Amino acid sequence: MNPVNPVPSATAPCAAVGLVVLDMAGTTVSDGGLVERAFADAARRLGEDPAPLLPHVRATMGESKISVFRHLFAGDEAKARRATTAFEESYAGLLAAGAVTPVPGAADTVRGLREQGRTVVLTTGFGRATQEALLDALGWRDLADLALCPADAGGRGRPFPDLVLTALLRTGAVDDVARVAVAGDTAYDMLSGVRAGAGLVAGVLTGAHDRGRLVSHGATHVLGSVAELPAAIAGAEAR
Repeated sequence: MNPVNPVPSATAPCAAVGLVVLDMAGTTVSDGGLVERAFADAARRLGEDPAPLLPHVRATMGESKISVFRHLFAGDEAKARRATTAFEESYAGLLAAGAVTPVPGAADTVRGLREQGRTVVLTTGFGRATQEALLDALGWRDLADLALCPADAGGRGRPFPDLVLTALLRTGAVDDVARVAVAGDTAYDMLSGVRAGAGLVAGVLTGAHDRGRLVSHGATHVLGSVAELPAAIAGAEAR
């Protein structure tokens, strides 16, 4: 696959990329169905059949988990919170069992981007405890410049632009949102990047959604994996 695979109608950014905002599960971390497994387990713990719930879970991959459960159990905030806790416990158990691995080349990609002088921020729709457990399981505590979860951005995760904008505000890495690159595996990652005004919004094919869905939600590039992102950035800057 061509490592620089721009969407034909996309307008490439002219500014140098100084901040790179990367999703975790499905983008830098191999999902392997772990999120769905944890959602299904959480539903069963609450006495729910997971089968009719999973289509919505798949459609909203990338959204904060509490928001997903609030939709599924509309009007029952206590149940949504119990489900979120059950999800996090289940996912933590999968992490402890060694069921999570990095996307090939992801760690080297982050290191390489930082060596180029770019600031890298890892973001997630997980709660803070789950994100921290994931970072610990991978040995990634010091990999990126910063790691953010929805609670760090006022409680709203994707598809809102908050995580991307919080990354910019917290790091002070750039003075223009056009100098931000966002990469993720879901439609909500794409929407978040577009709504934040990022100059480059890259969808990767290692996670939840296919090329068509990523493009229809604003991807300027579609890549085989995050390992192709440095070349995509370099190509966009060269144009």
